[in-house]
Order: sequence, then C-alpha cells, then structure tokens
Amino acid sequence: MSMLSDVMAQLRGAGTAQNRKVYARHGAAEPMFGVSYKDLGRIAKPLRTNHQLAGELWDSGNHDARVLALRIADAAAITASQAQRWLGSVDNYILAEGLGGLLAHSPHARALSEQWRDSANEWPASVGWFIVTCTAEQPDVWSVDELRGFVTQIGTEIAERPNRVRHEMNGALIAIGLRGPELRRAVLDVDARIGPVQVDHGETGCKTPAIAPYIERTLAHRDKMAARRAAKAAAKASR
Repeated sequence: MSMLSDVMAQLRGAGTAQNRKVYARHGAAEPMFGVSYKDLGRIAKPLRTNHQLAGELWDSGNHDARVLALRIADAAAITASQAQRWLGSVDNYILAEGLGGLLAHSPHARALSEQWRDSANEWPASVGWFIVTCTAEQPDVWSVDELRGFVTQIGTEIAERPNRVRHEMNGALIAIGLRGPELRRAVLDVDARIGPVQVDHGETGCKTPAIAPYIERTLAHRDKMAARRAAKAAAKASR
C-alpha cells in the first residue's frame, strides 16, 4: 500500500457522520470523512513535514485530506504556482485560513497577499488578508506606512467586501493594532468609525471578534506573560 493510500485509509477510519454534519455547517463540502482535529493531529504527527505527500493529499479532492495537507506541507518548498493552484480549489474558510497560514511562512507571503487581497472573489481576497493577519507584526514583511495604508483601505472598503473577506479584514485590523501604539491608535479610530463588523457565520457558534476589546485582552495577556517571565528570570538570578 502506498503512503497516500495508507493515510487516506487512516482518515477514512477516523471520520464520523457527526463531524461531517458539523463541518458542512462551516462550509466544507463533500467528499469528506469528517475527521476531528484531534485525530488529524494524531495522523499528522508521524508524517512530520512531507511536501510531496501534501500535494498528493490535496489533489485527492477530499476536504479532510486537504486540511491534513496544509499541516504537513513545507512552507519553504511551496511555489507561487502551486499556491495559486491550491487556491483555485479553496471553497470554504477552513481551507482559506489553512492555506493563508501556510503561505504566511513562505517566501511568497507578501507577493501573494498583494496579488490576492483586492480580488473581487471571496476566497482569494480572504487568503490575501489572512496572510496580512499572520504577518502584520513582522517588520521584514510590512512597513508601518504600508500597514497604515491597509488600515485606511479596510476602513473605506470593509462594508462592501464579501462576507468572509470582512471577517479577515477585521482580523487584520486586530493584528495591525498589535504592531505598536501608533498603528493601534489608527486602528481604534477606524474601529470607532465603522462599528461592529457584520459577518454571517451561518448555523455555527462562530463570531467575528470586536476589535478594541480583543486588542485590549491580547495586550493584557502579553503583559502578564512578560511579567511572569521576568519573575522567573529574577528568581533564577537570585539563587
């Protein structure tokens, strides 16, 4: 049995009808087995990074196999043309964010985000903005001036963009606001102007987070973790 056949058999055996119903409510389409994320992690662990197998899993067309593919793909090995081809198969936010998260670690993160963000189509634009969310705090990817431009663009366009793009733009504003005080002020100004971002999450319990409270909670958590690390370092130095 080939490795692909073996992994597909594992996925098939781990799938459940209940999970298929849940994933369908989140936009996933057949074919799929309905594998829990816990089981996907269990199956992915021994595979480690295997870009060739990731490509084969993606080409199977199975939703669970594609989610697994995004876990074991090599961000350093994926080409821009392969990323474009995979994007063409994305039809739900689970795969959109999985692909965006992978590409955010690739050498093509900036270029692909620039290529896709302004697409009139929901999924390319969603992936493009999710890459911004994943990389906003990386000075080697985006300058402060570029991020300030994104804040202005989002404030102007968000109400008119497709449903899931609004969610990803909302996430990008949060991530940009965490980059530093100057950008945070710009983000909070836009947040106050546009109000709560309306996103239809269908028959799910998902919500689009309110921008200002999310930023506040994240900063508080970071301060708490920094204080904890400082206390540990001080305790170690005093021994």
